[in-house]
Amino acid sequence: MHSQTELGVKHVNSLLFKYSVPAIIGMLVNALYNVIDRMFIGKIPGVGPLAITGLGITMPIATIILAFGMLIGIGTTTNISIKLGQKKNYEAEVLLGNAVTLSLIIGIILTIIGIIFSEDILILFGASENTLIYAKTYIDIILVGSVVNLLSFSLYHSIRADGNPRISSGIMILGCILNASLDYLFIFIFNLGIQGAALATIIAQCVTAILTILYYLSKKSNLKIRKNNLILRKDLVISTFAIGMSPFFMQLAASLVQVISNNALRTYGGDLAIGAMTTISSIAMIFLMPIFGLNQGAQPIIGYNYGAKKYNRVKKAYLMSLSVATIILFIGTFFIQMYPKFFIGLFNKDEELMKISIQGIRIYLFMMPIVGISITGSNFIQSIGKAKIAMLLSLLRQVILLIPFILILPQFLGLNGVWLSQALADLISTILTIIVLYKELRSYKILNDEGEDILKAELEEYALEKESDKDEK
Repeated sequence: MHSQTELGVKHVNSLLFKYSVPAIIGMLVNALYNVIDRMFIGKIPGVGPLAITGLGITMPIATIILAFGMLIGIGTTTNISIKLGQKKNYEAEVLLGNAVTLSLIIGIILTIIGIIFSEDILILFGASENTLIYAKTYIDIILVGSVVNLLSFSLYHSIRADGNPRISSGIMILGCILNASLDYLFIFIFNLGIQGAALATIIAQCVTAILTILYYLSKKSNLKIRKNNLILRKDLVISTFAIGMSPFFMQLAASLVQVISNNALRTYGGDLAIGAMTTISSIAMIFLMPIFGLNQGAQPIIGYNYGAKKYNRVKKAYLMSLSVATIILFIGTFFIQMYPKFFIGLFNKDEELMKISIQGIRIYLFMMPIVGISITGSNFIQSIGKAKIAMLLSLLRQVILLIPFILILPQFLGLNGVWLSQALADLISTILTIIVLYKELRSYKILNDEGEDILKAELEEYALEKESDKDEK
């Protein structure tokens, strides 16, 4: 009762801190999982620039695998939460068992199709004769690990729904540390090159999958993986896919953008331009992931208070999350623009790659200080139940504006046109988001009186509950 009541009465700033910090840590760990991999690959002696370019070419395939992970993982986790709330524990366990089976089936299909057609797919995705060998060596190993990749992603997410977010975060952090340690061991001690990076990734994912399965077989879990629940139930599979379909298609759209971007980069800047983009996107990820964590923390606060008609608290929660996001992005942009060589040097110090990357990062991330409005704004609109508008705002920045810009601008501006595409998409999507936000927040002035009366009543009730708890102790 208290955890729900506090969302409507406790100070918004302290609620945002409480709910956001764990999510921010989780998102940063998730980002480091990928970023550290790229740092090690970029520094492989003699071939680092081409190796990181090869990795960049495989990113659309990795994004497609992630899309299926989200289809199963987010769909399963959300449905488990709903079933547990309805006291339908048996169906929650069947959902868990079905997630294991779906991960196995889809993972095997992705492995078979991916390995058979990997060379053709990579050439289509922007590989050249120089980079194909690195891309194929890396992705073939990653594809072999598709099953454990999907298992680890879908199951550690569902641990949160089972009521143990700390264990879920702990498993993720352990996987990240193991991946980084094995990267160093395989690449620099055993001299396995990009093959070592791929092996490190799937071993870490394998350990994560084993730990999540062991959790569900232990006494710590409320739900259990049972043999009879591995048989797929059509209604539960449909409900899982129905919820997971939105993030699934968003990731597929992201993969399409990566393919178009890779081909434009190769056409107008050569192989190393793809390596530069891989480096730039990794640096951006470090600063953008905390914003996504902030969104996760703000979502329940905004949603609860909107449902309770406490519009002043809704507005305050959003503006506070926007302020924090903007501060983070302003600081990040300042250091990136002032010291680009330092950040790019974390991944590779090759002179030609450095030159392309410095020019690219300054244009590509030029609008980063204002992009927090777009990212937090679409999350805010989604949190108040306007999912279609939220989806449109999100797609504007990542797909609807970006793809035409990537196709058109380089024809006039060359490689700079590719870098400028993201900055322009950020600018226009932010302006449109501001218009939507202004209309939404302005309407709250009329609605606030009723919310204030509800807040006063709930504050009194909350105070009485806390007093009662003290007396009982």
